[in-house]
Amino acid sequence: MTDGEWAEARPLLPVPGWMRGRGGRPEGYCHRALLDAIRYLVDNGIKWRAMPADFPPWDRVYAFFRRWCENALVKEFHDRLRAQVRERLDRDTEPTAGVIDSQSVKADAVVGSDSRGFDGGKLINGRKRHVVVDTLGLLLGVMVTAADVGDRTAAQVLLHQVADAHHCLEIIWADGGYTGSLVEHCLAAFALVLAIVKRSDDTRGFVVLPKRWIVERLFAHLMRSRRLARDFERRTTSAEAMIYWSMTLLMTRRLARSPRGRA
Repeated sequence: MTDGEWAEARPLLPVPGWMRGRGGRPEGYCHRALLDAIRYLVDNGIKWRAMPADFPPWDRVYAFFRRWCENALVKEFHDRLRAQVRERLDRDTEPTAGVIDSQSVKADAVVGSDSRGFDGGKLINGRKRHVVVDTLGLLLGVMVTAADVGDRTAAQVLLHQVADAHHCLEIIWADGGYTGSLVEHCLAAFALVLAIVKRSDDTRGFVVLPKRWIVERLFAHLMRSRRLARDFERRTTSAEAMIYWSMTLLMTRRLARSPRGRA
């Protein structure tokens, strides 16, 4: 991280328990060095044991990653960054609209058969990332499943989580894969309007569809993080944490480039 990024990220970090007087062993390494190490791994796609010597030892970095993953601290840090980005753009911290979609990616050999499957539509053997983003393209929720899990089945669980976390949501845009009983279910269970953005049958070639391009742009950002170009994680929770870490890269850069960040 640059000094500008660190100045934006430092006040938003979760405070360790030992600094609050709740006991525990103090951290042995600076949080900035640990965050830089994880961000380097996500951005460059290296193995944990291939961590450069400029960073703390790989096992200490991995322990920090696991602790933040198991205690949902990475999601807490990510959500604070998202709220900061929205405020900097004169938006309310809680969004009222979002977009849902999924992305199938190939899985590495370390991914077990219990969390991988074959997506017949994309002809991909691996996992599927289900995401909900706001109108700025910032992540609201993510769920990683086997690639053979249907979009509507996963959307019921994901939209339930997102609706509980973001009470101001009113409308979610989706593609034709989310039609059917899911529309009525979202309206009855979550008070969410699921609006289907369909591609016209008369359209030929590439056409930018309203609202759907927002989530496609997020998928493009994720694929630029080499650790996410293929699913290398044994656990789906680790795969979801990697996506959150990738989004922190994007948001800290946006905050550092904003007028207040440059000042």
